[in-house]
Amino acid sequence: MKPFLILQARPETNASDEEFVAILEKCRLSINEVCRIRLDREDLSHDVNLTDYAGIIVGGGPGCISDNKVDKDPVEARIEHRILEILPIITECDLPFMGCCYGLSLLAHHLGGEVGKAHYSEPVGPSPCQLTEDGKSDNLTKFLQPEFDAFVGHKEAVQSLPKSCTVLVESPACPVQMIRYGQNVYATQFHPEASAKDFETRINIYKNHGYFPPEDAKRLIQICNAASVTEPARILRAFAQRYRS
Repeated sequence: MKPFLILQARPETNASDEEFVAILEKCRLSINEVCRIRLDREDLSHDVNLTDYAGIIVGGGPGCISDNKVDKDPVEARIEHRILEILPIITECDLPFMGCCYGLSLLAHHLGGEVGKAHYSEPVGPSPCQLTEDGKSDNLTKFLQPEFDAFVGHKEAVQSLPKSCTVLVESPACPVQMIRYGQNVYATQFHPEASAKDFETRINIYKNHGYFPPEDAKRLIQICNAASVTEPARILRAFAQRYRS
Protein backbone atom coordinates (compact mmCIF):
# COMPACT_ATOMS: atom_id res chain seq x y z
CA MET A 1 0.00 0.00 0.00
CA LYS A 2 1.22 3.49 -0.80
CA PRO A 3 1.74 5.78 2.20
CA PHE A 4 -0.03 9.09 2.70
CA LEU A 5 2.12 12.23 2.63
CA ILE A 6 1.40 14.62 5.51
CA LEU A 7 2.84 18.10 5.06
CA GLN A 8 2.79 20.35 8.13
CA ALA A 9 3.16 24.12 8.27
CA ARG A 10 3.17 24.74 12.04
CA PRO A 11 6.59 25.80 13.40
CA GLU A 12 5.48 25.24 17.01
CA THR A 13 6.37 21.68 18.03
CA ASN A 14 3.48 21.13 20.46
CA ALA A 15 0.90 22.25 17.91
CA SER A 16 2.57 20.32 15.09
CA ASP A 17 2.86 17.09 17.07
CA GLU A 18 -0.75 17.24 18.29
CA GLU A 19 -1.97 17.98 14.76
CA PHE A 20 -0.03 15.00 13.39
CA VAL A 21 -1.48 12.65 16.00
CA ALA A 22 -4.96 14.06 15.36
CA ILE A 23 -4.67 13.46 11.61
CA LEU A 24 -3.57 9.87 12.20
CA GLU A 25 -6.44 9.26 14.63
CA LYS A 26 -9.12 10.82 12.44
CA CYS A 27 -7.85 9.05 9.31
CA ARG A 28 -7.41 5.82 11.29
CA LEU A 29 -3.92 5.44 9.89
CA SER A 30 -0.90 4.01 11.65
CA ILE A 31 2.43 5.80 11.73
CA ASN A 32 3.74 3.18 9.30
CA GLU A 33 1.16 4.24 6.70
CA VAL A 34 2.31 7.84 6.43
CA CYS A 35 5.29 9.98 5.56
CA ARG A 36 5.44 13.11 7.73
CA ILE A 37 7.31 16.25 6.69
CA ARG A 38 7.46 19.34 8.87
CA LEU A 39 8.13 22.00 6.27
CA ASP A 40 9.46 24.42 8.87
CA ARG A 41 12.36 22.00 9.50
CA GLU A 42 12.88 20.05 6.31
CA ASP A 43 12.27 20.56 2.63
CA LEU A 44 10.17 18.48 0.31
CA SER A 45 12.64 17.13 -2.22
CA HIS A 46 12.18 18.59 -5.69
CA ASP A 47 12.54 15.13 -7.22
CA VAL A 48 9.75 13.63 -5.10
CA ASN A 49 7.17 11.71 -7.12
CA LEU A 50 3.77 12.64 -5.72
CA THR A 51 2.18 9.64 -7.43
CA ASP A 52 4.13 7.43 -5.01
CA TYR A 53 1.64 8.48 -2.31
CA ALA A 54 -1.94 7.38 -1.74
CA GLY A 55 -2.84 10.99 -0.96
CA ILE A 56 -1.43 14.30 0.26
CA ILE A 57 -2.71 16.05 3.38
CA VAL A 58 -1.70 19.63 4.18
CA GLY A 59 -2.33 20.78 7.74
CA GLY A 60 -3.04 24.24 9.07
CA GLY A 61 -0.64 26.92 10.20
CA PRO A 62 -0.28 30.54 11.28
CA GLY A 63 0.62 31.76 7.80
CA CYS A 64 -1.69 33.84 5.60
CA ILE A 65 -1.17 33.81 1.85
CA SER A 66 -2.76 37.27 1.62
CA ASP A 67 -0.12 38.86 3.89
CA ASN A 68 2.27 41.32 2.30
CA LYS A 69 5.32 39.42 1.06
CA VAL A 70 7.67 42.03 2.51
CA ASP A 71 6.26 41.52 6.02
CA LYS A 72 5.90 37.76 5.81
CA ASP A 73 7.87 35.57 8.21
CA PRO A 74 10.72 33.94 6.22
CA VAL A 75 9.83 30.43 7.41
CA GLU A 76 6.15 30.92 6.53
CA ALA A 77 7.16 32.32 3.13
CA ARG A 78 9.33 29.27 2.40
CA ILE A 79 6.56 26.86 3.43
CA GLU A 80 4.03 28.72 1.28
CA HIS A 81 6.34 28.71 -1.74
CA ARG A 82 7.06 24.99 -1.48
CA ILE A 83 3.41 23.97 -1.26
CA LEU A 84 2.50 26.26 -4.14
CA GLU A 85 5.20 24.53 -6.20
CA ILE A 86 3.53 21.13 -5.91
CA LEU A 87 -0.09 22.26 -6.30
CA PRO A 88 0.10 22.46 -10.14
CA ILE A 89 1.06 18.78 -10.23
CA ILE A 90 -1.71 17.87 -7.80
CA THR A 91 -4.44 19.74 -9.67
CA GLU A 92 -3.28 18.82 -13.19
CA CYS A 93 -3.07 15.12 -12.31
CA ASP A 94 -6.12 15.23 -10.00
CA LEU A 95 -4.14 13.54 -7.23
CA PRO A 96 -5.92 12.82 -3.93
CA PHE A 97 -5.39 15.92 -1.78
CA MET A 98 -6.87 17.28 1.43
CA GLY A 99 -6.00 20.80 2.56
CA CYS A 100 -7.05 21.89 6.03
CA CYS A 101 -7.62 25.63 6.65
CA TYR A 102 -4.30 27.05 5.38
CA GLY A 103 -4.43 24.33 2.75
CA LEU A 104 -7.68 25.81 1.42
CA SER A 105 -6.13 29.27 1.10
CA LEU A 106 -3.20 27.87 -0.86
CA LEU A 107 -5.39 25.76 -3.15
CA ALA A 108 -7.88 28.56 -3.86
CA HIS A 109 -5.04 31.00 -4.58
CA HIS A 110 -3.34 28.54 -6.91
CA LEU A 111 -6.58 27.99 -8.84
CA GLY A 112 -7.03 31.74 -9.38
CA GLY A 113 -9.47 32.50 -6.58
CA GLU A 114 -9.28 35.56 -4.35
CA VAL A 115 -8.13 34.98 -0.78
CA GLY A 116 -8.07 37.87 1.68
CA LYS A 117 -9.15 39.40 4.96
CA ALA A 118 -11.93 41.71 3.76
CA HIS A 119 -14.75 39.32 4.65
CA TYR A 120 -15.55 35.92 6.17
CA SER A 121 -12.86 35.62 8.84
CA GLU A 122 -14.14 33.61 11.82
CA PRO A 123 -13.27 33.75 15.51
CA VAL A 124 -11.78 30.71 17.21
CA GLY A 125 -14.41 28.17 18.21
CA PRO A 126 -17.24 26.08 16.77
CA SER A 127 -19.01 27.31 13.64
CA PRO A 128 -22.39 26.02 12.35
CA CYS A 129 -21.96 24.52 8.87
CA GLN A 130 -24.25 22.87 6.36
CA LEU A 131 -23.93 20.67 3.31
CA THR A 132 -24.69 22.14 -0.09
CA GLU A 133 -26.67 20.07 -2.61
CA ASP A 134 -23.33 19.00 -4.11
CA GLY A 135 -22.09 18.11 -0.65
CA LYS A 136 -25.04 15.78 -0.15
CA SER A 137 -23.82 13.58 -3.00
CA ASP A 138 -20.02 13.83 -2.75
CA ASN A 139 -18.15 10.68 -1.71
CA LEU A 140 -16.49 12.37 1.28
CA THR A 141 -19.46 14.29 2.65
CA LYS A 142 -22.67 12.49 1.72
CA PHE A 143 -22.65 10.52 4.99
CA LEU A 144 -22.48 13.65 7.16
CA GLN A 145 -25.40 15.21 8.96
CA PRO A 146 -26.84 18.02 6.79
CA GLU A 147 -25.98 20.52 9.53
CA PHE A 148 -23.05 20.23 11.92
CA ASP A 149 -20.55 22.25 13.94
CA ALA A 150 -16.86 22.47 13.04
CA PHE A 151 -13.88 24.07 14.73
CA VAL A 152 -12.62 27.20 12.95
CA GLY A 153 -10.31 30.11 13.52
CA HIS A 154 -8.93 32.05 10.57
CA LYS A 155 -7.99 35.61 9.69
CA GLU A 156 -8.27 35.19 5.92
CA ALA A 157 -10.83 33.38 3.78
CA VAL A 158 -11.84 32.77 0.19
CA GLN A 159 -13.44 35.96 -1.12
CA SER A 160 -14.27 34.57 -4.55
CA LEU A 161 -13.87 31.06 -5.89
CA PRO A 162 -13.11 29.95 -9.47
CA LYS A 163 -16.04 28.34 -11.27
CA SER A 164 -13.90 25.21 -11.62
CA CYS A 165 -14.43 24.49 -7.91
CA THR A 166 -17.48 22.93 -6.27
CA VAL A 167 -18.57 24.10 -2.82
CA LEU A 168 -19.52 21.14 -0.62
CA VAL A 169 -19.96 22.83 2.76
CA GLU A 170 -20.98 26.39 3.55
CA SER A 171 -21.90 28.48 6.57
CA PRO A 172 -23.63 31.81 7.25
CA ALA A 173 -20.36 33.35 8.45
CA CYS A 174 -18.14 31.91 5.71
CA PRO A 175 -19.67 30.79 2.39
CA VAL A 176 -16.73 28.58 1.41
CA GLN A 177 -16.13 25.97 4.12
CA MET A 178 -15.20 23.02 1.91
CA ILE A 179 -14.50 22.64 -1.79
CA ARG A 180 -13.66 20.00 -4.37
CA TYR A 181 -11.64 20.53 -7.52
CA GLY A 182 -11.80 17.82 -10.15
CA GLN A 183 -12.69 14.50 -8.57
CA ASN A 184 -9.99 14.05 -5.93
CA VAL A 185 -8.72 17.44 -4.75
CA TYR A 186 -10.38 18.71 -1.56
CA ALA A 187 -9.88 21.44 1.01
CA THR A 188 -11.69 22.69 4.10
CA GLN A 189 -11.73 26.06 5.83
CA PHE A 190 -12.54 24.37 9.12
CA HIS A 191 -10.25 21.90 10.88
CA PRO A 192 -11.53 18.35 10.32
CA GLU A 193 -8.70 16.91 12.42
CA ALA A 194 -9.21 19.04 15.52
CA SER A 195 -10.74 18.19 18.86
CA ALA A 196 -11.46 20.59 21.72
CA LYS A 197 -8.17 19.49 23.28
CA ASP A 198 -6.28 20.35 20.08
CA PHE A 199 -7.90 23.77 20.00
CA GLU A 200 -7.02 24.38 23.65
CA THR A 201 -3.36 23.82 22.76
CA ARG A 202 -3.59 26.12 19.74
CA ILE A 203 -5.44 28.85 21.66
CA ASN A 204 -2.64 28.94 24.22
CA ILE A 205 0.07 28.92 21.54
CA TYR A 206 -1.49 31.48 19.18
CA LYS A 207 -3.13 33.82 21.69
CA ASN A 208 -0.73 36.60 20.71
CA HIS A 209 -1.00 36.05 16.95
CA GLY A 210 -3.97 38.34 16.35
CA TYR A 211 -6.74 35.74 16.13
CA PHE A 212 -8.43 37.09 19.27
CA PRO A 213 -7.67 39.34 22.27
CA PRO A 214 -5.29 37.38 24.54
CA GLU A 215 -7.57 37.92 27.52
CA ASP A 216 -10.27 35.89 25.74
CA ALA A 217 -8.20 32.67 25.71
CA LYS A 218 -9.78 31.10 28.78
CA ARG A 219 -13.31 31.89 27.59
CA LEU A 220 -12.62 30.44 24.13
CA ILE A 221 -11.22 27.24 25.64
CA GLN A 222 -14.41 26.85 27.66
CA ILE A 223 -16.54 27.38 24.54
CA CYS A 224 -14.56 24.73 22.63
CA ASN A 225 -14.77 22.22 25.47
CA ALA A 226 -18.54 22.71 25.66
CA ALA A 227 -19.05 22.20 21.92
CA SER A 228 -20.18 18.98 20.25
CA VAL A 229 -18.03 18.60 17.14
CA THR A 230 -18.20 15.11 15.62
CA GLU A 231 -18.93 15.23 11.89
CA PRO A 232 -15.75 16.85 10.45
CA ALA A 233 -13.57 13.92 11.53
CA ARG A 234 -15.64 11.66 9.30
CA ILE A 235 -14.35 13.59 6.28
CA LEU A 236 -10.76 12.61 6.99
CA ARG A 237 -11.81 9.04 7.70
CA ALA A 238 -13.63 8.87 4.36
CA PHE A 239 -10.63 10.42 2.58
CA ALA A 240 -8.25 7.81 3.97
CA GLN A 241 -10.64 4.91 3.34
CA ARG A 242 -11.27 5.97 -0.23
CA TYR A 243 -7.64 6.38 -1.25
CA ARG A 244 -5.65 3.99 0.91
CA SER A 245 -6.05 0.94 -1.35
